[in-house]
Formats: sequence, structure tokens, C-alpha cells
Amino acid sequence: MPQKPIVFDAPQPEPRARTVEALKAEILERLTYSVGKDPAVARPHDWLTATILAVRERVIDGWMESSRETWRTGNKRVYYLSLEFLIGRLMRDAFSNIGLMEPVRQALDGLNVDLKELMDLEPDAALGNGGLGRLAACFLESMSTIKIPAYGYGIRYAHGLFRQEMSEGWQVELPEEWLAHGNPWEFERRESSYEIGFGGHVEPVQEPDGSVRHEWHPSEHLNAVAFDTPIVGWRGARVNTLRLWSAQPIDPILLDKFNEGDHIGALAESAKAEAITRVLYPADATPAGQELRLRQEFFFSSASLQDIVRRHLQQFGDLGSLPDKVAIQLNDTHPAISIAEMMRILMDTHGLRWAEAWKLTKGVFSYTNHTLMPEALESWPVALLERLLPRHMQIIYAINAEVLTEARTVAGFNDAQIANVSLIDEGGQRRVRMGQLAFVGSHAINGVSALHTELMKKTVFANLNTLYPDRISNKTNGVTPRRWLLQCNPGLTRLITDRIGPAFQDDIERLADLEAHAEDPNFQAQFAKVKHANKQALAALIKERLNVTVSPDALFDVQIKRIHEYKRQLLNVIEAVAHYSAIRAHPERNWVPRVKVFAGKAAPSYWNAKLIIKLTNDIARVINNDPAVRGLLKVVFLPNYNVSLAETIIPAADLSEQISTAGMEASGTGNMKFALNGALTIGTLDGANVEMREAVGPENMFIFGLTAEEVAEKRSRSEVPRGAIDNSPALKEALEMISSGVFSPDDPNRYRELIGGLYDHDWFMVARDFDTYADAQRQVDTVWADRRRWNAMAIRNTAHMGWFSSDRTIAQYAAEIWNVPTSRGGA
Repeated sequence: MPQKPIVFDAPQPEPRARTVEALKAEILERLTYSVGKDPAVARPHDWLTATILAVRERVIDGWMESSRETWRTGNKRVYYLSLEFLIGRLMRDAFSNIGLMEPVRQALDGLNVDLKELMDLEPDAALGNGGLGRLAACFLESMSTIKIPAYGYGIRYAHGLFRQEMSEGWQVELPEEWLAHGNPWEFERRESSYEIGFGGHVEPVQEPDGSVRHEWHPSEHLNAVAFDTPIVGWRGARVNTLRLWSAQPIDPILLDKFNEGDHIGALAESAKAEAITRVLYPADATPAGQELRLRQEFFFSSASLQDIVRRHLQQFGDLGSLPDKVAIQLNDTHPAISIAEMMRILMDTHGLRWAEAWKLTKGVFSYTNHTLMPEALESWPVALLERLLPRHMQIIYAINAEVLTEARTVAGFNDAQIANVSLIDEGGQRRVRMGQLAFVGSHAINGVSALHTELMKKTVFANLNTLYPDRISNKTNGVTPRRWLLQCNPGLTRLITDRIGPAFQDDIERLADLEAHAEDPNFQAQFAKVKHANKQALAALIKERLNVTVSPDALFDVQIKRIHEYKRQLLNVIEAVAHYSAIRAHPERNWVPRVKVFAGKAAPSYWNAKLIIKLTNDIARVINNDPAVRGLLKVVFLPNYNVSLAETIIPAADLSEQISTAGMEASGTGNMKFALNGALTIGTLDGANVEMREAVGPENMFIFGLTAEEVAEKRSRSEVPRGAIDNSPALKEALEMISSGVFSPDDPNRYRELIGGLYDHDWFMVARDFDTYADAQRQVDTVWADRRRWNAMAIRNTAHMGWFSSDRTIAQYAAEIWNVPTSRGGA
């Protein structure tokens, strides 16, 4: 039955005043009456909470108005489903976007409180891992900025991925206690609670008209409870919602068991439910880990879809208008089970026939692919899905039958093509391919860079692209310039404003006006001064956290990202060893002082990635303590990489390492953030590096290595890499130093197998790209020595990064996939 629509005719409170005096008074009020502290004894974390609560009320004014406007106009909403939202700290983001940073600073000054100290206290929300989650966060902020009504849907992880610490150079994973002291930005919505089921059986029910309806009777039940966080657009243009789901048991405690003395058993159901939202990416090397991962994905997908359908019916009353009012974007394959769940909701709950439900489902869903790597294109054992989600497995089989019939009868596919497009992989253990499910159940599929999109058409989805030729398009990623320039680099923001005016803050492509000043010696000096100040800040942080002294006058060479073999941190550290050897062998040369900065987390079960972290730390220990190097080379690995750490590192970087094996990085967004902040890129022609080169000019980047086509050709020939090693004396020496235990005297064989893999197969082309990489690094040295040339190149990188804004990306999604209007401007 349609729910009664909401009518906004109740009295509304007056918006909160934004003056310094009003903020000062309200911060004191919140400190006293919400935090319960006398200002005389309040600690910094008390002031932090009070300040957030005071500003939050100004955010709520915009939040409520945004919601009322969407209900009044009936505008289409976008729903962004993502297993990750790496939003980082929200305080500076919200304060800046709503235009209250300076008034709050002045209000706190009047209370003898330092705003910067408070901002540094706020924990990072542990809701993501890497680029996928940070992209989702940038997209949400841009949707608010260009006034798209939107919800982000994800999981409220109690611990997120993990807090990374180092023990003798090894990664140690500890719980990330970001919610230990509460989260003043979120609102629990107990009324938005949905029952989620698992297991059980499916029962066919004969309807009076002779048709058959299916009823799923799960054997397990739990609740998904919503927690909402406001996401503020630039200048308060709009405030959208990030809705995160927390798993809670329907019966928190089984009293009969408790009273019988089985205290642990009485809480078993509670623990089982809460485990679903405890940790991001539970290790899936075991069947239990795989099951928990699938439970997570279905849990948040089902809750989100139930919420979407409920809201739509409440406002519009019928399901036929879903594609006109609802756009659901699947961020990678993690929420792909949503395709089957939407079909179940439409058919089993609301009584639609298959054809109508399938039409509506394809009308609302679109899917973003982020990888061409087989292990990242999720698949689940058929037996697991049949046991955990029996109704959904029936629906998947039915979808597959429809797709394969179309492929055979309409497109004339042969057996090999049929096997390729099938949702069920029949090779070995039968598995459901979630990428195929997302593809066939969506009206639009997109890649995230021009190169990635073309490779997607030719490789993983080649036959599906033949079957549905108009579905794939490209939407090159972008980053929000608010967080990644205006907020994290205020010195550069002020300098740019002084030189070209403030218009770029509202239209980031106006940064192109800096091109005219790239050769100006005065502007170059000012630009370099800002960079030097940022490097001093990073040097201080390195000293504080690692007790390693680095010079801000050195070239800061940075690689910060998830640790993975295809991202090739190993190539970087091997070249560092070769460089170290060259410095010691030729002390008479005029070497450029260099600091190599690494940061990133390795998945707990990814042994080689964890070994690369240990190798980096072992190499750092030797190089940093060798007097023969004379401080010309330093290597540091900063633990627990997160958004806040990136906000300090990126503005300080001189050189950005974007050196993935060509054809394997879908896009990258770190490359964009670095260039926006005036770092030069050393990289392969991979992902968005290709489009960045077009934007900034090949003369303003350092490109090296095999192309995607050359990588594919070498792999197809199973070429042995040993020849590349034997023909490169510097590489051969570096590999022998590592494998023989020079950097691991406590365990000389520690890296023998890791290095041996480069001789045997070298899947990621580390050995074959080494010489061109080393040559490119020496080109970097040459340009660095000509500081005027370097500064001009750095300015041009900043000047031409405007197109790589997430505002542009989201505007393209809105126009070409979601069919929703956009606009700029705000309060």
C-alpha cells in the first residue's frame, strides 16, 4: 500500500546566526549543556565536540532545506552504493564548505582555544581503504556542490580496515577505534530500520490467477539500523546524506540461555549480527571469511534498496516511475547482489511480474567498473549463494537464462562466447560472476579513464560489449578541489588567489589562468616558497613519528597508496637500492639530495605486499644510517596511511610516483591530487596518466616503461625476464644485494623468493621496466638542478588540473547516465 506522503507545513525554527559572537556563545552552551563540562576544566576533546555540535546546527539548517526542496519538487535522486567511503575528517571540510572557518576560528580565539589543535584531534572515519573509497567521498561532496539530490549508502564499520603499526619493520594490524568516543557528526535513525535475512528456504505460492509467487523464509534475521551524516557542498550549495548501516540483532540477548548459565551462548546471536559491520574487508582466505564478506555485501545492499523503495513509494505512490525518480550507481561489484535483491523486492514483496521488474531494475541501475584484474572482479561459489541467499540464486539463474537465450538467438553467439558472458562460471568450482551480474542488470556501465574503458571493452567485457554495444562509456575520475587544494594547501590557495583572483574556487578550470605566469620568476619564487613550507611541515611530522631527520631542501619523492604488486612499490625500492649503490661508488658526482616517502597498507592476507613493506623498512634502516651516503638519500615509510596523513604529504611532494604496470591501474586519483598541488609525475602510460599527459603536456611529466599493448604482448609470449636482468648491471646488482641478505642480515633468505619471482615470471614487469624507470629518475635529477625549469613545470601541472575535478566527473554522470540536472552556486 502507498504510504502517506509527507507535507511540510509544520513550523520551522529560525536558521542559526553565523556571527562570531553567536558562535562563541553557542560553543560555550554546547560545552556546558551537551558535553557537561565547565570551561575551566574542559579538555581539548571537550572543546572539539562542543565546536562540532555548534557548527553542526548550521549544517542542519541547509540539510533540512535540501531535503524539503527535493520532496517539494519531486526531483530525481541519485543513490550511490559503495562498500567504502573514505571521508577522512569532516570538521575542516564542513567548516570550510559552509563558510564558517574564519568565524569559528575567531570565536575560539575569544575562548583561548586553538582551532587547529582541535581539528588535529578529530579521528579519521575508518570507512575505507584506498582510491575506491576516497573517490566515493569526493563524489558525494561534488554531488552536494552541483546540487544533485543524493544519498550515499554504505556500512558503518566499527573498526574499518585496521590501524597499521610497525614492529621491527613488519606491518601489524590493530583495530581502528574511531568510534570509541562517539561521532558527533552522525544521527541514528531508529525509524529507518530494516530486517535482513539469510539462509532458509523458498516456497512457491499459487496465486488466484494461476501465477506462482515465491516466498523466501530466511532462517536468520537481523536488523539494519541507519546512521546519517550530512555531506556539505561548496558554499553550502546543498547538504546531502551519507547513510551508513549498522547490524544489530533482533534479540540482543537470549534470556532463557542466560538464566540457565550459558552466558556466552546467550549473546551468540548478538555477536554474529554485529560481526557483519565490525571490520572492512574481512580476510576471505577461509570459507568463513568469504561468507562474512558476502553477508556484508548483501546486508548493506538489501537495507539500501528497501530504504530506496520505501522512500519512493512514500513520495510517489507507485513503482512504475522508479527509473524516472531513482538512479542507483553501483561502485564496483561489491553491491552487485543488488540486482537480484531489487528483482526479489519488486516481484516477491510488491507483486510485479518478471518482465516489468526486469525493465525497472535495468532502468535504475548503473555500474562503475574499477579494475581489469580477475581477482578483483568478484565471484562467489554457487553453493555458498544457494545456502545463504537461496531466492537470489533462483533469480540469478533466471536472469542468466534470459541473457544466454538472447546471446544465442539474437546475437548468434557460439559456445565459447556463451560461456564468457554467462553469469555462472562453469570452470572448476561453479561460481557466480558479480561483474557480469552488474553488467546485465544495468542500463549503463562505465570505466574510470579513457584507457581503462577501452581495455574493458576489449578484455573482461568484450563479449558482453558485443551483446550490448551501447552500454559502456567512459567517466574519467576526478577529485574534489575543496579538500585537495583549498583545504589541505591554504598557502598555495592564497597565492593563486592573489595572482589570478578567487574565481577558480568556484570554477576550478579557471586554474588555467596560471599558465600565463608559469615563467614569471617572481611567481615561481612564491610558488617554491609555499612548497618549501609544506615540506617543512612534512619533515617535522617524519621526525615526530619516525625520529628520522630529513631536509626540506631535498627533492621529496613520494609514493603513497595501497601496497600491491601491480602498483610496483617494489620497482621503486629496487631503484632506491641501485641509487644507493651508485652514490657510494661515485661520491665525486653532484648527486641531487632525495627523500623517498612511502605510505600505504597491505591487505592482512597479502604476504608479498607485507614483505614489500618490510623490505622498504629494512632498506631505509641501512641507507639512513650509512655515513657514506652523507644524507643524499633518505627512505621513510610512514605508518597508518589515511586521508589526514595524505593531506600533509601531498602538498609537500615534489615528485609523484604513479608507476603501476601499464594496463592495470584503472584510473588513479592520487596522481591528480599531487599534480594539483604542484608535484611532477613520474609514471607509466596507465590509467588517467594518459589523459593527464594530454592536459599538462608530455614535456611536463616523466613517462617511462612499456605500454599496455606491449605488456599484453610480452605476457602472451610468456617471455622469460632473465635477459632483462642480465643486461642491466645496476638492476642485477640491486637484486643480488636484496636477495643475498645485505638488508636483512638477521634473515639472509627473507627476500630470496620475492626477488626470485622477478627472474621466473615478472608478471608485473618490474625487471623489464627498470632501466627506463632509472633513466627517468636521472632525468628528474637533471630538471631538479634547473630550478626555474622545475618550477615552471610544477606551475603548469597545477594550472592544467582543473578538468580532473570530481565536479566535472559527476556532471558527466548526471547528464549521460543518471539523467538529472545540475547547477552551481550556494549560500
